[in-house]
Amino acid sequence: MAAFNLTPSDPSTFILMGIPGLEAAHIWISIPFAMFYIVGLLENVTLLFVVSKEQTLHKPMYLLLCMLALTDIATPTSVMPKALCIFWFNLKGITRGGCLTQMFFLHTVAVMHSTILVTMAFDRYIAICNPLRYATILTKGRIAKLGFLGLIKAVLFILPIPLVLNTLPFCSNRIIPHTHCEPIAVAKISCGDITVNRMYGLVIVFVIVGLDLMFIALSYGLIIRALLRISSKKAYQKALNTCTAHICVMITCYTSGFFSPLIHRFGQGIAPHVHSLLADLYFLIPPLLNPLIYGVKTKELRDKVGKYTCRM
Repeated sequence: MAAFNLTPSDPSTFILMGIPGLEAAHIWISIPFAMFYIVGLLENVTLLFVVSKEQTLHKPMYLLLCMLALTDIATPTSVMPKALCIFWFNLKGITRGGCLTQMFFLHTVAVMHSTILVTMAFDRYIAICNPLRYATILTKGRIAKLGFLGLIKAVLFILPIPLVLNTLPFCSNRIIPHTHCEPIAVAKISCGDITVNRMYGLVIVFVIVGLDLMFIALSYGLIIRALLRISSKKAYQKALNTCTAHICVMITCYTSGFFSPLIHRFGQGIAPHVHSLLADLYFLIPPLLNPLIYGVKTKELRDKVGKYTCRM
């Protein structure tokens, strides 16, 4: 209880409430949260291990899948340890610097995640629509460069969020009704003008994510057109399985990714505990499902994972 006794008036400290209104159920809520987190970590670490060990999987598609797995490890890890400390030990205090750092790291990874999904769509477009040039267009070096450019893009677009928030004045209310430092939730407890914060948050959602979705839709539109022209049933089925896995991953990521920030801005009639639960599930469910989706739909990866599983 000592952490909770940190007064909200302390200028260097915020209080994370966890799931507001469901404090009595925090221990029970923590059980599925911890299970989702641990299982998701194990799945993604297994994927990284298998791809690193198998030379036959050292292809652009699987290297991109490893990059996606790294973001799927980083996303819940930036939120869940603190959330579980709130649920289990009532450690609700977080410094202002710690809050802004968590916010920056979390959303930088989210933008990186979206960029990787765009690159994966482009990878499938080249593989299906221009297979003869695939090896020369998407080399390992080029994949690394694309990943680095994606990181620079994420940092440049996310860095203003904590910098602007750091300039806001905070008065007596320093209680954040979440398990983590969500930018709009932190802005709402400020006693200053948060118009810039609101507008920039919408720019991130609609411009960055919107453009990524547009490029993905364009890639898959061209892929579908190419699939309809494939005469070989086996080749058609293989291409369709790979693309289906990618589309399923994108649906799980973008649906929750759009819904969570928009509900903060326009869902005034929705209870605070619903906001908080949805935000937490956004960080847990995609990392849990992504390796399963690829494992089920991609035969080559499924076989290699099965080989290592049988050895245990």
